[in-house]
Amino acid sequence: MSKQIKVAIAESSDVIRTGIISILKSMNFQIFFVEIKNLQQLRQSFAHHNFDILILNPILTGFSSPQQLKKEFCKSGIKIIALQSVLCENSLMLQYDESVSIFDSAEQIISKLKKAISSPESDISSECLSSREKEIVGLVVKGLSNKQIAEKLNLSIHTVITHRRNISTKLDIHSTSGLTIYAIVNKLIEIDDIKKND
Repeated sequence: MSKQIKVAIAESSDVIRTGIISILKSMNFQIFFVEIKNLQQLRQSFAHHNFDILILNPILTGFSSPQQLKKEFCKSGIKIIALQSVLCENSLMLQYDESVSIFDSAEQIISKLKKAISSPESDISSECLSSREKEIVGLVVKGLSNKQIAEKLNLSIHTVITHRRNISTKLDIHSTSGLTIYAIVNKLIEIDDIKKND
């Protein structure tokens, strides 16, 4: 694999981090990794790097869900792998793209990491839209034309069209009905707001 994979390892224990790095180095991938010891470093690292994979001890974030983390860091395409050092609820582990345990063998960890690296991205519900893009989604769903949206937001029609193109690309949604479902599920708009414009 020629593409470099950017990996963040968020774990407070130096010993565990060192072990994971040793395993990563033995894999047949070009890997750039950053070590993270606490939540503050996690936030700082995500402000400066666009990671492909986050290997995270859930304790570090107070057991925040992967969906919450993707939304906070605006990184919808990232794979989050739980690094289990204590017993956790199975329901929590199932929310992650994969989970590895400190009791797993090196071969088991490598197998799980390769699976996570090679599996396609599937979660579009947490795609990160800018506040302006969310605003435009809401207006599209309410039935406004590009011209009406441009007038309402004091933008050029060209800018509105560019925003709509970016929204479609990010979400891989190309119909108003699809955007409507997305907007309702992600609480960008209330169902009553749609009914008022029917």
